[in-house]
Amino acid sequence: MDSGSLSSPAVKTGSRCPLQEQFLQRKTSRENLDRFIPNRSAMDFDYAHYMLTEGAKGKENPVVCSPSREAYRKLLAESLNMNRTRILAFKNKPPTPVDLIPHEITSSTHQQDRTAKPRRIIPQTSERTLDAPDLVDDYYLNLLDWGSANVLAIALGNTVYLWDASNSSTSELVTVDDENGPITSVSWAPDGRHIAVGLNNSEVQLWDTASDKQLRTLRGGHRQRVGSLAWNNHILTTGGMDGRIINNDVRIRSPIVETYRGHEQEVCGLKWSASGQQLASGGNDNLLYIWDRGTASSSSPTQWLHRLEDHTSAVKALAWCPFQGNLLATGGGSGDRSIKFWNTHTGACLNSVDTGSQNQLTLWKYPSMVKMGELNGHTSRVLYMAQSPDGCTVATAAADETLRFWNAFGTPEVVAKAAPKARAEPFSHMNRIR
Repeated sequence: MDSGSLSSPAVKTGSRCPLQEQFLQRKTSRENLDRFIPNRSAMDFDYAHYMLTEGAKGKENPVVCSPSREAYRKLLAESLNMNRTRILAFKNKPPTPVDLIPHEITSSTHQQDRTAKPRRIIPQTSERTLDAPDLVDDYYLNLLDWGSANVLAIALGNTVYLWDASNSSTSELVTVDDENGPITSVSWAPDGRHIAVGLNNSEVQLWDTASDKQLRTLRGGHRQRVGSLAWNNHILTTGGMDGRIINNDVRIRSPIVETYRGHEQEVCGLKWSASGQQLASGGNDNLLYIWDRGTASSSSPTQWLHRLEDHTSAVKALAWCPFQGNLLATGGGSGDRSIKFWNTHTGACLNSVDTGSQNQLTLWKYPSMVKMGELNGHTSRVLYMAQSPDGCTVATAAADETLRFWNAFGTPEVVAKAAPKARAEPFSHMNRIR
């Protein structure tokens, strides 16, 4: 980010930095000089002439005198300032040097240097590796998610497992029958307690992980498997192989409130913006759609805000910028291998970067998109990825049936925060479901 600028009404701005001008500006020609330049008016030519003539004679022909006379001569020389050894002497002493930079500023600068944040070292290997047998090797599914309660959910075949990152404990949440499975998507609700599970039979189950109870099943919205899920408070958005995108209000009996139609093939990526106003969707038809909830209608298929065709392969990876609400990053499949950045207000593509591969993790610096490092370890393509709640650790699951954890973003900073307000969403009105 660009650094802020300092301004003061007492300092005139110009082509140079105001701080430098403030410290180096001189009031008069005699102040803040960097060296002492002598002048003739300050030189004692009489004493210099004496030292060259009479003084030299005294050294060549020393006169033997009594101790009292010698003491008197030394006292007289001190009184007349004649005990100097230098021939060319100055009447005036050089001025006391003036610090160009105040001591307070230099001391604070040194203090900042001592407390400067050390350069972050990116580890080249994973810090933990877990087995993930029966992980479905399907690029279009979403089988990994990390909730706000620091519990990671992963679907292996017909079973959803929960791994608690705080104590490394593992538990089994649900196993579905073969006629309903395999599980095709998982997504934590914002509260970190409830989770949605998409199935191959087009249904979606809602579970309470604290009590290990199934709350309800969403049916009738899709005709084929549900491979993508996204939460927006109490709204659960589902995307299916039938190309439909459905907004479900989980608080009411008839949950379907909006339907988005645009994709011609399977919807494999869904992501709501932080404001909850815009939804990005990617599909196997190589298309990216931006939907605006303000134009949504439950009576008819909603028209998209933007239909973007720049990708040349399936669009699954979607990420909204955390500090700029209308900035979206998208990633294409193996036939595309690019990361593109979009202004979702205008639909303009701001930048496109060829990643060169999709079989390893690569850390990029934004906005320069300089490659910071590569994280190698998986022996097959990376299928699923999730980030820890503190934003420091990344979990990846690959076709080699391993789940790896990477400390990609350093150690979280401990910051004192006010107690968060109790969030009633998204299941505060479950008693209204009949």
